Order: sequence, then structure tokens, then C-alpha cells
Amino acid sequence: MILSGSICALATPLRSRDDSLDLEACGRLVDYQIEGGTRALVVAGSTGEAAALDEAEYSALIEFVVARVAGRVPVLAGTGQPATAKTIAQTKRARAAGADAALVVAPAYVRPTQAGMLRHFGEVADQGGLPVVLYNVPARTASDLLPETVAQLARHGNIVGIKEALPDARRMQALLAFRGERFRIFSGDDPTGARALRAGADGIISVAANVAPRLFSAMCEACLHGEANAEALDRELQPLYAALSAEPNPIPLKWCLAQLGLGEAHLRLPLLPLSPAYHVATLDTLNRLGLVEAVRAVG
Repeated sequence: MILSGSICALATPLRSRDDSLDLEACGRLVDYQIEGGTRALVVAGSTGEAAALDEAEYSALIEFVVARVAGRVPVLAGTGQPATAKTIAQTKRARAAGADAALVVAPAYVRPTQAGMLRHFGEVADQGGLPVVLYNVPARTASDLLPETVAQLARHGNIVGIKEALPDARRMQALLAFRGERFRIFSGDDPTGARALRAGADGIISVAANVAPRLFSAMCEACLHGEANAEALDRELQPLYAALSAEPNPIPLKWCLAQLGLGEAHLRLPLLPLSPAYHVATLDTLNRLGLVEAVRAVG
């Protein structure tokens, strides 16, 4: 399993009429990604509203995506929980459902020490049964996995990379010192992802790729290969990044996907659909990128 380039953190389509999984829309979203050049998919991460899924839904969603992908790209599952034992159990559940790897976020809310996170990730990697990609997103978890801890975890034979969502060039540069064939570095911040790729990161685990997989993949490839149009492609995507941050993720994302006919804007409580004040500007962004008509032409 080689992870690089554009990796999409998939949204989870839900039906507003009964709050159930919309697997038909999910299948179309998966196909849209692969046809657009996305190189791997993350299922049931924070963008996929994993916290709102019960165990049966979680397994069913991963099983469905794995079957739909049919080996075309790797499938990672979000398995991180605030407790180590629960994270191990969720990782085993993801493995049973067919996932290729686990994306394991730093434990949220409980605020472990660095020594605690070292033990946590090590035990998940030892016992979960899947290769582990670390995930650091302090703005959501209140836990910051520091580079010196990552340096130790990178030596573990079953920990294969990190998704770093801090938009800090110095943090990314510190992590790139641990990059190698066995341990990969991924940006988890769309607005600064191109900068990370140009600095030497392997890919971006992206929210925006849900909406614009072809353009986002082209930007990633241009950055990775040092092509002259890389910065222009990134500038073209910046208004989409801004639109997707108007309210907490995945609220704007689900609204955008609904405009593209890829599911409904419905989310599970306590999340509510995108506020009407943002509708006109967000739709204008989608239209300027040609996304609405492009998806209708394919569909």
C-alpha cells in the first residue's frame, strides 16, 4: 500500500427522511472520487461524521465502500476514540470490514500526556490489526501530538505515516525529518497543503477533494512533480477552501455535495445544515469552478 497525492476524507451521505445511511449516494461519491484521480479514500473520519455512527452503521459503511472501490485505491478507516481499548476495538472492527489501514486521531477531550499518546498509538498499532496513520488535529481534539513523540512512533513497524492538520510550516518541516519509504507525511489542511507538498510531504488528506476531485488531484500532482502550474491550481482552489470553512466541517461540505447531486445537505444532530447566509456565495464558488455543470454532465 503506497499512499500519496490526493486522498479524500469522504463525507457520509445521510437521508433526511429517516436519518439513515444513503449508500446509493455514497457509491456515486466514491465513483466521482476515483474517476477524478483521488488516490485513496478515508471512510468514517471526522468529515464522515464518525462520532454519529453506531457500530453497525460504521461496519456497513466501510464494507460498502470497500466493495464499491473493488481494490482500485486503498481504503482507510477512521478508528480513533478517546480511550485506547475502544480505539483498538474500532480498529479491529474496521479490519473485519475490509479496510486497508486505520487513520487514528489523537485522543480527543481527555488530553493525554505525550507519554500517554506514545503508549496509546503503540498499543493500537500492536493490537488493532491494521497499519496505522497517525492524525494530529489539536483544534478539534485539544491534544497535540508533538514531533518528538512522532519521532519515536515513526520507528514502529506498523505505524506508516501521519496526517498533520496544523497549518504551521515549522511543524510540517519538523515532521518531514522523519519521512521515508516506510513513514509518510500528509497534510490535513487544504489551504496550506500545496505548501506542504512543495516542502516534501507525500500527499494531502483533504475535505475539498470531495467536491473537486479532478482539480484537487491535478494540483497535488503538479506540486509533487514540480510543475509550473502548481501555484495557479492552488490559487484556483483557495475560494473553495474558504467556502468549506464558513462553518465547521462537514457542514458546508454536505451543502456543496447536495448542490452537485451527491447526497443531501442533511447532518446528524447537533450539526445543522449550512446557514442560508452562506448559500449564495458558496454556490457562486461552485459555479465559478464549473463543478455543478461538470457533475450534471457526468450524471
